[in-house]
Amino acid sequence: MYTPDNFKVTDLPTLQRDMERWNFATLITPQPQGDLQVTHLPLLLNRDNGRLGALAGHMAKTNPQWKAFGASLESLAIFHGPHAYVSPRWYRTEVAVPTWNYAVVHAYGIPRVLHEAESMERHLHQLIRYHEGTAPESWRPDKLPRETFEALIKAVVCFEMPVARIEGKAKLSQNRPAHDVPGVIQGLQATGRTDDRKLADLMRGRVLEIQE
Repeated sequence: MYTPDNFKVTDLPTLQRDMERWNFATLITPQPQGDLQVTHLPLLLNRDNGRLGALAGHMAKTNPQWKAFGASLESLAIFHGPHAYVSPRWYRTEVAVPTWNYAVVHAYGIPRVLHEAESMERHLHQLIRYHEGTAPESWRPDKLPRETFEALIKAVVCFEMPVARIEGKAKLSQNRPAHDVPGVIQGLQATGRTDDRKLADLMRGRVLEIQE
């Protein structure tokens, strides 16, 4: 990924936190015949598995992408953060052009299929608990008949991907004069769009705090 120095994110806890909160990812896997298979899916990060952690996910057994797991070629998981159009009218600088601000994390590794029923069931329970939470009203797999849950497990392939390397990029107007940044944040906040507000919040936390 092309990343100028002022947009690079190298702090591991920050990268891992971003992977956890933007966990609906794009997984890209090279196939033996040379083409690429792509699946959009939620991935869970286990920070305690190896230095960089490991990602766990699952996909339909009818999806051919998993058949290339375990080969020597790396897969790429892309975690997409907030992104938005930036208008030059938000700058104090008069001569400027439009751009696009965004944040993203790339994680590389070789996935391996989890064949053990216990490991597959643990992954699915963890994924549901991560999104449902632990409140009494949260949905849990044990609300299903056991035979229904077992049939669902048989229809998917669970996998784990130890992370071999990570790249992070946050293009948040760091290349602009400091006096331009507050206007971008205010402009994004004013659009009323959810992604724009999330990007404004990210800029407050990562750019304004550094400038101050």
